[in-house]
Amino acid sequence: MNSKELRKKFLEYFKEKGHLVLPSASLVPAEVDPTVLFTTAGMQQFKRYYLEPSEAPDSRLATCQKCVRTGDIDEVGDATHCTFFEMLGNFSFGFPEKKGSYSKKEAIFFAWEFLTQVLKINENRIYATYFQGERGVAEDRESLEILQGIDSLVKVVPQGFNDNFWSLGTENSPGGPTVEFYVDGVEVWNLVFNEYVLRNGIYESAKLKGIDTGMGFERLAVMLQGSASVYETDLFALAKKRLSEIKTRDDATSERIILDHVRSAIFMINDGVLPSNKDRGYVLRRIIRRAIVKAQQIGISNNFTANLAKEFYPIYEGIYEFSKETIEQELEKEESKFQKTLKDGLKILESKNEVSGRDLFDLYQSFGIPSEISLEEINRLKTHLLPNAVGEYEELFRKHQELSRTASAGMFKGGLSEAGEMTAKYHTATHLLLAALREVLGKDVFQRGSNITAERLRFDFSYPEKLTQKQISEVEDIVNKKIEEDLPVDMMEMSLIDAKECGAMGIFESKYGEKVKVYTIGRKDSSTPNGRMEPPFSREICGGPHASHTGELGHFKIKKEESSSAGIRRIKAVLE
Repeated sequence: MNSKELRKKFLEYFKEKGHLVLPSASLVPAEVDPTVLFTTAGMQQFKRYYLEPSEAPDSRLATCQKCVRTGDIDEVGDATHCTFFEMLGNFSFGFPEKKGSYSKKEAIFFAWEFLTQVLKINENRIYATYFQGERGVAEDRESLEILQGIDSLVKVVPQGFNDNFWSLGTENSPGGPTVEFYVDGVEVWNLVFNEYVLRNGIYESAKLKGIDTGMGFERLAVMLQGSASVYETDLFALAKKRLSEIKTRDDATSERIILDHVRSAIFMINDGVLPSNKDRGYVLRRIIRRAIVKAQQIGISNNFTANLAKEFYPIYEGIYEFSKETIEQELEKEESKFQKTLKDGLKILESKNEVSGRDLFDLYQSFGIPSEISLEEINRLKTHLLPNAVGEYEELFRKHQELSRTASAGMFKGGLSEAGEMTAKYHTATHLLLAALREVLGKDVFQRGSNITAERLRFDFSYPEKLTQKQISEVEDIVNKKIEEDLPVDMMEMSLIDAKECGAMGIFESKYGEKVKVYTIGRKDSSTPNGRMEPPFSREICGGPHASHTGELGHFKIKKEESSSAGIRRIKAVLE
């Protein structure tokens, strides 16, 4: 079964089951979800429907969604990982009130029937897992009983929170237990039952329930085509053949990285992302340049990315429309720019017996070689990396970014040190602002973005209406009161899981590593009457510089409140 047939069978099956089939959303989710750089899952464009089912175009939806994930980019090159991939999914909203909605029984039945009856996968190859209960959430007995009712399903495995419970981990967000289907020991389909809402750190039963499923399209193609890896399927066949014609050395890992990264770049550019040194553009630039470095290792020295891109178009003919001229021009332009300096930069790296953080930074600043690529080359060359070289590089890079921001804002008046001090104050002020907004407008308010200079802060947050002057004044008064109280600002490093469990708020979760910095404004005080522990005023995950006490900030003043996009408001404020 080739990839086009597989995609068609999935969408037709769910259309027959009463689902409205919608096209893939863009890889750039700015309007529907400004908290992430790329669309990372099929449900992303539908998140709001789980809390507001009446807004959904239908109670049953199905899609084949384009996705980009960079969290596992270092794993790309093995048999299964991809930066760009497609996610097959079926969804339901508003159960039991919304007409046509469904819950666990139907979702599990659809998955089992599609795998065994439509795709004809032998039942003995399949087993399922379910949520056994953990962290104050009960065992999912309903799913277990449904699975046990499938006579030909021979194995059902209980698993804990990390494996079989999905949640954004943010206040008022949906979440719930999952059922996962495995084929030959590989997870292929994840069924999420959104039946809880996270409130004050506790998962409470939701009035309305939803279904969110996801099945990796490439992974499924591997199984159905009997391939040894994703790169042996028809999705890469033409490009792989072309690559074999132009390379002069063999290296399976490098070849896979090239194929993945060029395909990913095609789809990013097609959805409006252009190479740059920030945000999405930086991710795109990084993968293009990484592909070029890997091409050098297999003997490709001339520009190749634009021609290789052409081999992917026929695979998706009739599925997606490509802006071919733009894609090829951007690839050619970026490759030509990088090729000029790459050889010189890599020669410098090859000549060194040991590499420092300063060396990494010089390679980035002078030759445009991202640190991740330099570190890969250091590992390949078995060159000695000095202790704390990465930390030194990150500090130099941070100072470089601060200098660039200051220069672009015309802020050399007081020097960089002064600009850094004001940036720290404004970072702290945004924490106070979010806490004040939630106090005045309600706990459904969440940060949706921010931009900080040494002159002002700009803060985006979720709220459906224009703020009244009274609300603005109340927010200002709360922030200034906390500044007058001269509250301590404490920082602790902890795991992301621990940060969520202690109630820390945060956004851009796809950027977080295993360890995060959590800033608390106003310590818990055990000396209050009756000995109760009072919560801090603010607790957030954040990577920016901060003041040590709120009394350092000065007077907070909101200069402007306006709409940023649908459902998102924007505040511009200063410290006087």
